[in-house]
Amino acid sequence: MNCGRGPAPATMVRCRQCSASVAAPAGARAVQCMQCCCVTRVGGAGRQLSVVRPIPNFGGGRGKKRAVLVGIKYTNTRACELRGPINDVKCMRYILTERFGFANDCVLILTDEERDPCRQPTKANIRMAMHWLVQGCSSGDSLVFQFSGAGAQVPDCDGDERDGMDEAICPVDSFQQGPILDDEINQAIVRPLVHGVKLHAIVDACHSATVLDLPYRCTFSKHA
Repeated sequence: MNCGRGPAPATMVRCRQCSASVAAPAGARAVQCMQCCCVTRVGGAGRQLSVVRPIPNFGGGRGKKRAVLVGIKYTNTRACELRGPINDVKCMRYILTERFGFANDCVLILTDEERDPCRQPTKANIRMAMHWLVQGCSSGDSLVFQFSGAGAQVPDCDGDERDGMDEAICPVDSFQQGPILDDEINQAIVRPLVHGVKLHAIVDACHSATVLDLPYRCTFSKHA
């Protein structure tokens, strides 16, 4: 019964996929962003608990062996053009498919030579590709993430870096959309891994040593 009170006000929730503000009606357990279709679960007092992202339709397979290979030359951008990234991706795809049994349709390639807009290495596409890689992973899966391109360091805002700097990879549109920070890479392809899943990450970029924000670091001593 309505005793003269109006409907409860909606709570604003920030979409973790595109950062848009989404209105969550009172009592709603989940809302879908109108911009990127990401589904966000919400809890009491508008607290965001987690994000459920649908698997993007890249037209690829969902085998036990999957890979995302990103190579960026930065042609026609403000960055200096690189020569090697596209060749890196081609070589990695050959090794994975010919020597390690990865199916061709389970190897997703994003480069700035691709004509399909969904395969361009933009910030949005790389984000979706990372989530595609780990979505629904289970014990026995073998996953590969390769990035060949430019890297950067930006001031750390959450105090989790000893040197006060976050490491980042630079999408082809990083001058417009910004880089992808190590915090997000860790959240996207490290934290979702379940027991028994193997992830190999090969990042050929400046400042890439801790770009996955792993809790341990391997060091080698030099012997004469």
